[in-house]
Amino acid sequence: MSTAKQKILVVDDEPDIVELIAYNLKREGYQVHTASNGQEAVSTAKKIMPDLIILDVMMPKMDGIEACRIMRAMPEFKSTFMVFLTARSEEYSEIAGFNVGADDYIAKPIKPRALLSRINAILRRNAHSEELPNEKLEIADLVIDREAFLVFKDGEKIVLAKKEFELLYLLASKPGKVYTREVILKNIWEDSVVVTNRTIDVHIRKLREKIGENYVSTVKGVGYKFEA
Repeated sequence: MSTAKQKILVVDDEPDIVELIAYNLKREGYQVHTASNGQEAVSTAKKIMPDLIILDVMMPKMDGIEACRIMRAMPEFKSTFMVFLTARSEEYSEIAGFNVGADDYIAKPIKPRALLSRINAILRRNAHSEELPNEKLEIADLVIDREAFLVFKDGEKIVLAKKEFELLYLLASKPGKVYTREVILKNIWEDSVVVTNRTIDVHIRKLREKIGENYVSTVKGVGYKFEA
């Protein structure tokens, strides 16, 4: 995988952390930009349009959760990977991150090899998804446009985070098919060690909030399926 043109924005208020991450990413061949708080992250991201953003959760002026929420509401960042960097282990912090559209978590203290492995895997998933045929699914009153990463319901556009869209597309590609949690994790998150069953539940809940309750049903003890 060529990383020469891939941009990563590293956002943390601790200079030592930023320096460590930036150094290792640059050695791997990525273009690295930095910011020290959420406000600066949003401003810098608009200028450079990164492929991936690493956000610390706890920062002054604007934290990572709020910065992610703001950027996810912007169409230009709908397919940008956003990864949280945190030393916090509280469950609510993880759920809050996924609620605003986070793709993954990386825990402090930073382990360079683990960091690079995770980042490379995330960007490989992106490259793989771009190689897949772009299809537009039209089911009942929903139109799911894979190429544009857009969903329309009765002609009205619905904005989904990247992982929400991928989850919807997976389920809707075969209406009625039951997807186990293991299959969903493998297809949407692949080898991430952070993602749990709770992560899937959060994304399903967000999908139902945005497109309606009647499209994705729960098969108790097994997984989920899309109802045509």
